[in-house]
Amino acid sequence: MFVRCAAGSRRTLAVGIRHSQIVNYSPYLVRLQLKDGAADSGEYPFTIPAIRTLDIEFTAPVTFFVGENGTGKSTVIEAIAALCRLPVSGGGRNELSGHHGPDNASPLAPGLRPAFRTRPPDAYFLRAEFQAHFASLLDQRKADPDFWGDPYARYGGQSLHTRSHGEAFLAIMQNRIRSGLLLLDEPESALSPQRQLALLAQMSMLVAAGKSQFIIATHSPILLTFPGAQILSFDGDALHPITLEDTSHFQITKGILQNPAVYWKHLQENAVKEGEPNRDPGAQIKGRRMRRSSASKS
Repeated sequence: MFVRCAAGSRRTLAVGIRHSQIVNYSPYLVRLQLKDGAADSGEYPFTIPAIRTLDIEFTAPVTFFVGENGTGKSTVIEAIAALCRLPVSGGGRNELSGHHGPDNASPLAPGLRPAFRTRPPDAYFLRAEFQAHFASLLDQRKADPDFWGDPYARYGGQSLHTRSHGEAFLAIMQNRIRSGLLLLDEPESALSPQRQLALLAQMSMLVAAGKSQFIIATHSPILLTFPGAQILSFDGDALHPITLEDTSHFQITKGILQNPAVYWKHLQENAVKEGEPNRDPGAQIKGRRMRRSSASKS
């Protein structure tokens, strides 16, 4: 039901599916594969285990990338942005020539082959770590006498620098993003738990209309609760699907909230001393709980 296309192709590939039929599927990007031989160089980012065997089938309108820091989540999101002709530092297609962030290209994108059900009519990449750069770009356009129109019109009518980080993020979500392919890189970094719920409500409304697809890299167990979402883990040697309950994000958050004393006892006992190798106390606690659970069942 989908057609592969080369990176950078601008052809629209339609398969004649009505909106009511694609609400439970990915309406735009349906597969992302590593090109043959792309990882042979052995250079970054092909040194990342999950990227060396990358082959993703997007099966839902909302897909979450999860995994520890450094496992390639943001690298893949950035590459998808480049393949969709979006600036890798964040923004929409109008900002492609803005050069408002430290990066102007994705080292991974040339090695990927995307397949689209149909090309999205609009797309947006929200990259939390470079959001301040994007806000400054809008301010520069406002001050430029040669820039026609109001650069703030699609972002709530005022400079994003006049809002808090979280308020600026929600202004983009509520005013700029209407439909299309929406890429979010760790949006929870700007949002309180209450505002994360507001983001979920906005996402639900857009997904229900059948014209939006979200691909999100996150560490937030709140966001991972989105009903019917596809969750892909970058931990280990290859990407693999995972349930909400099996993610370390869910298990550690649930565990420390249910029994903080146990976690703090372990954290204090295993505090990193000068000269000792760093350890992952969350993983150690998780392992102990799983061993106790297995013993109780036997």
